[in-house]
Amino acid sequence: MNILLTGYAGFIGFHLASKLIKDSLIKNIYGVDNLDSYYDVNLKKSRIKELQKIDTNNKLKKFTFDLKNSKKLNQTFKNIKIDVVINLAAQAGVRYSFTNPRSYINSNIIGFFNILELMKTKKISKLIFASTSSSYGSQSITPYRENLMNNTPLQLYAATKISNEVMAHAYSHLYGFNSIGLRFFTVYGPYGRPDMAIYKFTDSIYKNKKIDLYDSGKMLRDCTYVDDIVEGIVRTLNIKSFSLKKKCNIYNIGFGKPVTVKAILNQIELNTGKKALVKILPKHTSEMNKTYCSTLKFNNDFNFKPKVKINDGLKNFNDWYKSYHLK
Repeated sequence: MNILLTGYAGFIGFHLASKLIKDSLIKNIYGVDNLDSYYDVNLKKSRIKELQKIDTNNKLKKFTFDLKNSKKLNQTFKNIKIDVVINLAAQAGVRYSFTNPRSYINSNIIGFFNILELMKTKKISKLIFASTSSSYGSQSITPYRENLMNNTPLQLYAATKISNEVMAHAYSHLYGFNSIGLRFFTVYGPYGRPDMAIYKFTDSIYKNKKIDLYDSGKMLRDCTYVDDIVEGIVRTLNIKSFSLKKKCNIYNIGFGKPVTVKAILNQIELNTGKKALVKILPKHTSEMNKTYCSTLKFNNDFNFKPKVKINDGLKNFNDWYKSYHLK
């Protein structure tokens, strides 16, 4: 099987590539990443170095360009056979969309459109793409099930991801390929994104910096360890997953048990052995009060539920942080 993996140097992309490299059924992985400077590029380069260490058979072919460059995308893969596209490339983050909204349009809309066009012109039969729990927006009914209306996003990031789901549905219907959209719920773990709360909290505690704690940490988050996310993606790669009744499917992947942000911070304090310096701020209008994942649909179709409990995952992250930053 030949896979085009976009965002391979990103947090989830790196962990997925690590797993696919070791999979004997995968022949080639064509990794695309623009090495965007939204967060520390050196972290992305460190991930790539780790991939090079385990890629003893040169299975991973690396390309550095932006998906909004449709000409480069089409020329690069014109004569390369691709069986599955896994699109993880995106402009992530919520608050960044207030200062640089155009980057979300360029990456998440135009870049995704170019992927769909590649699917069409090359007649690629399978697409797996990343969506987000943020797509549920102001929805108050929990746990979130995939059939809930999700047309009330609270930020541009979520709006672009909802657009991806709708665009994929249209292209799947028109051009006959299968697509699976995966709504990830607060992914964390080693080599994570520095803009995410768990990373920021840990980093700030070790560096004796103040932590901005919104709404006194009362907000609830359904945190999902990255290994569980990767296992979920791999399950969708199974050939049987594309014999589902619908051409286009949407699934949640989350742990299914939300915890307060304050409880997360308390556990990080225990792991670091240090007390956090906290600044209480009011909840921002872009923030969801709660994310809470129903795992029923994914478990029914793929026989998988995330397994890593939050305290275990936080310990793993802290161990990695110390080995990476404090060595």
